[in-house]
Amino acid sequence: MTVKNIVELENIHLEFKGEGHDVNILRGIDLTIETGMAIAILGPSGSGKSSLMSVMTGLEKVSRGQITIAGERIDNLNEDDMALFRRDHIGIVLQAFHLIPTMTALENVAVPLELAGRRDAFEIAEQSLRDVGLGHRLDHYPAQMSGGEQQRVAIARAVAPRPEILFADEPTGNLDGRTGQSVIELIFSLREKLGTTMILITHDPELARKCDRVLYIQDGLIERIEEAGTANGKAAE
Repeated sequence: MTVKNIVELENIHLEFKGEGHDVNILRGIDLTIETGMAIAILGPSGSGKSSLMSVMTGLEKVSRGQITIAGERIDNLNEDDMALFRRDHIGIVLQAFHLIPTMTALENVAVPLELAGRRDAFEIAEQSLRDVGLGHRLDHYPAQMSGGEQQRVAIARAVAPRPEILFADEPTGNLDGRTGQSVIELIFSLREKLGTTMILITHDPELARKCDRVLYIQDGLIERIEEAGTANGKAAE
């Protein structure tokens, strides 16, 4: 059953023990994201945007607060249950490609599906790679591919299970401008095709405005939320 709000955050705090004092990364964030939306989280380095993604994906445990994703409370899940939840509901694309160098493009996409028990893992993986324009690179290893092609493999791996929510954290950070633009166009076209909710972490206001809504984060707090058509934030430092 599809839920109305795919993300619900209530009073989220993320704190780490420093030398003699606590470091507050997220300082009481409340956020609701409707299913099917494309959301950009915009802010400078150190603002807390990547940390916010980490707690929404369960990669980081919150210090306080409640997180509900796709109708399920996740802040109280143990690591094993959280890994299963991510497998079934979440896709993640990062700045680093995180491909396994000893596996082909096809194997990099198929193996997570196999581990999830999909008998048709290689068929799904092949189609996902064809969807990102890499039907001719199925048997190539990461070292045999360009940075843009490796990121396309990472995208294919993220979307192959048809996740309910796709997170992309600075997905073009390791790519040149032209290649990065083609990767962004690919991510948005796949998101539209699949109807997946997308959360894009970026410091680029032009990229952020491609989304339905832009969240501005600073010093661990959401400063404001704007519809994309009215967003006018300045480029991050």
